[in-house]
Amino acid sequence: MKIKTEEITSVIKTEIEQYSNQLEVLDVGKVIEVGDGIAQIYGLSSAMAGELLEFQTDDGAVMGQVFNLELDTVGAVIYGDYLSVKEGDTVVSTGRLLSVPVGEQLLGRVVDPLGKPLDGGPALSDEITRPVDIIAPGIADRQPVHEPLQTGIKAVDSMIPIGRGQRELIIGDRKTGKTAVGVDAIINQKRYWGTDEAVVCIYVAVGQKESTVASVVDTLKKNDAMKFTIVVNAGSSDPAPMQYIAPYSGTAMGEYFMWQGKDGKTPKHVLVVYDDLSKQAVAYRQLSLLLRRPPGREAFPGDVFYLHSRLLERSTKLSDENGAGSLTALPLIETQEGDVSAYIPTNVISITDGQIYLEPELFFAGTRPAINVGISVSRVGGAAQIKAMKQIAGSLRLDLAAYRELEAFAQLGTELDKATQSQLDRGARMVELLKQLQYEPMDAIDQVLSIFAGSKGYLDDVKITDVKKCERALLEYFNEGAGKGVRDELASLKKIDGELEGKLKGAMKSFKDGWSA
Repeated sequence: MKIKTEEITSVIKTEIEQYSNQLEVLDVGKVIEVGDGIAQIYGLSSAMAGELLEFQTDDGAVMGQVFNLELDTVGAVIYGDYLSVKEGDTVVSTGRLLSVPVGEQLLGRVVDPLGKPLDGGPALSDEITRPVDIIAPGIADRQPVHEPLQTGIKAVDSMIPIGRGQRELIIGDRKTGKTAVGVDAIINQKRYWGTDEAVVCIYVAVGQKESTVASVVDTLKKNDAMKFTIVVNAGSSDPAPMQYIAPYSGTAMGEYFMWQGKDGKTPKHVLVVYDDLSKQAVAYRQLSLLLRRPPGREAFPGDVFYLHSRLLERSTKLSDENGAGSLTALPLIETQEGDVSAYIPTNVISITDGQIYLEPELFFAGTRPAINVGISVSRVGGAAQIKAMKQIAGSLRLDLAAYRELEAFAQLGTELDKATQSQLDRGARMVELLKQLQYEPMDAIDQVLSIFAGSKGYLDDVKITDVKKCERALLEYFNEGAGKGVRDELASLKKIDGELEGKLKGAMKSFKDGWSA
């Protein structure tokens, strides 16, 4: 059988076309020293700062990142199992920066800082990824914070309001309820899910016990809040590099949703709880000292302020041209014996737009949430409140501060005049009214009704022990009873004008006439 010459040439041509004569050039180095999650590498002469590296070990590839660029060597941190990396292993530079998978697929999942599932669910697609460490949006891309982010906590929403795009620090000693405030804020977003106001929540656990994180996840599941939440966990047994990178990974996952507003999609609002940044700073200190960077105050490296500022600056309210999305940050910081003047607390206080200070004395006295109203502040203030709340809670902070002073004075056993005594009685009832059980966030309108009743004196003749019972009955009256019409009007107006105030007072009076403890 004869084969035509044309056929032979066409086959050869095809073979030549398919043959790729491009050489793949790799920048390869060797591990010369390794330990504690840090590797010194010789040979990566063209590596970039922050570049992703691949360690080729006997157990497969392990990822790392360039941290130090030195004269002959490169200092790198290892993400994942650093015990499998040995001296002499080959390291290949990838030419890209550290990225994590993002998107709707993450909702309801528990992942590590590299986006690998920890919940036993299916692996995540890395079709859409975002760089972990980016430069925050500039001034022109932002707008002032003006929409409320309702936490469902009466004391916070009335006196220390948080806006969408704000950074509000939660600070206090250990075991004073810091995590509870963050988790309550997440659970409260359930009422907005499925609307244009929907908020995606991200809980970043840094250096926490696995049992603590498991209990938070369990609480979110029980309250049906896991469907809009992503949990990023770098536990206390995880290497320091993973704890260092976790808050940045969580933020990158949130930024995907924040920028969705530009395409007209929802959800475009995000709430991130960093629990807690003190442990991230400690992990970063460990990395820095092992990389032989010079120690500064409290042995932290000189750039530990930059560590937190470049993270928290990524929280913002985007301009209308960018889709008006927002990323709200609730960083947690643990103090030692109430010392807010330590290095890391003062750093984060100066970066954030206010702080909620939780006091052990109040916590153990049964005032929960144990918020110290005197030190706690929101630098966004009334701009992040519905008008009705601003109208009735305006003087609440001053009234409570005055009550605290009078209370200290009254303990001296001095005889009090009638006006002072009535101010003390009113203050005691307001303190009781602002107490709230954990995982029971309240609707903003219910909060307004509750505080209106207290501040206008409708609870003055109620025994302190019966205040909570009276509040429950009052809210039932307005939600399901005769006061429902007035509540609906308040919910639609979101402000209290002269006519509505008259109706509210009338409804409160008729409730009080019919109520008995």
